[in-house]
Amino acid sequence: MGFVISRKNNEKRRAILPVDLEQVKHAAQLVFEQGYGDVLGLSDDDYRAAGAQIATREEVLKCDAIVDVKLGNADYLDQLEEGKLLIGWAHAIQDIKFTDGAIAGKHTVLAWEELFEGGRYIFYRNREVAGEAAVLQAYQHCGKMPYETRVAILGNGHTAKGAMRILHGLGAEVDVYGKRLENLFKEKMVDYDVLVNCVMWDTTRTDRIIYREDLKRLKKGAMIIDVSCDPELEIETSTPTTIDNPVYTVDGVIHYAVDNTPAMFPHTITKVLSEGFALMLDELLEGHISEMVQNAIVIEGGVIKDQRITEFRQARGLTV
Repeated sequence: MGFVISRKNNEKRRAILPVDLEQVKHAAQLVFEQGYGDVLGLSDDDYRAAGAQIATREEVLKCDAIVDVKLGNADYLDQLEEGKLLIGWAHAIQDIKFTDGAIAGKHTVLAWEELFEGGRYIFYRNREVAGEAAVLQAYQHCGKMPYETRVAILGNGHTAKGAMRILHGLGAEVDVYGKRLENLFKEKMVDYDVLVNCVMWDTTRTDRIIYREDLKRLKKGAMIIDVSCDPELEIETSTPTTIDNPVYTVDGVIHYAVDNTPAMFPHTITKVLSEGFALMLDELLEGHISEMVQNAIVIEGGVIKDQRITEFRQARGLTV
């Protein structure tokens, strides 16, 4: 199993730490790209001491399984032999280019975003930090302190919880609009200085929650913090941005749409990932797949297993 360094802008999260390899029986079968832990202050020797191997990127990509934190942004699919097991945050429903590549390569995709235990997402803290980090960075481009703003949060899951934690802590006046309050949100959005999108959108929907024409109704200098960041879905004017260049303006409305905000807190998230993923490594290496992991396989041998991928494409007239 090979671990590659994501080349996405400022992506510093890593899948596992050397300290957690101590509980992995087959650590010798793990191959890490040279410099894998450098950004976290960890050396290649730290991984070697835990029993793992270190190799070049080219050698890592020859492994039977590839682990990439931001798998959906993989830039190497055309370099892989057919039939790999690809592991990481895939977002295979919306990411058409990645999914096309996985299907063409007859790969199997284990999507981290689909790992649930007892109904709870195992990496839920990543989602909370996504909301926390987005608010912290976005307000640097707002021109106002949170305690001067009235904020609407759309959604009430883990991401919304994180956003709420920071906003309340910094004195903002906050209202939360859950799924059943979409119509009320559409009516009331004009009353807020900041709109924070944390909704888990139904990808089969072709309507939107915010259209471009709605921007003209918003307060002057209003800001949209799109933590969910689903291109072509719930917010018409939302386009993914980067940590280095996080905002743009449309019709006078500031848009913040960084799609990997937890990467700004790599030590926090890597610890979360490492503790959870370490528990799965031996079963993956041995081929004994648990029900939780099996349910997170969205593409198998190039064949779509998650019907939401098919429904998303059919709803938009795309080839399945």
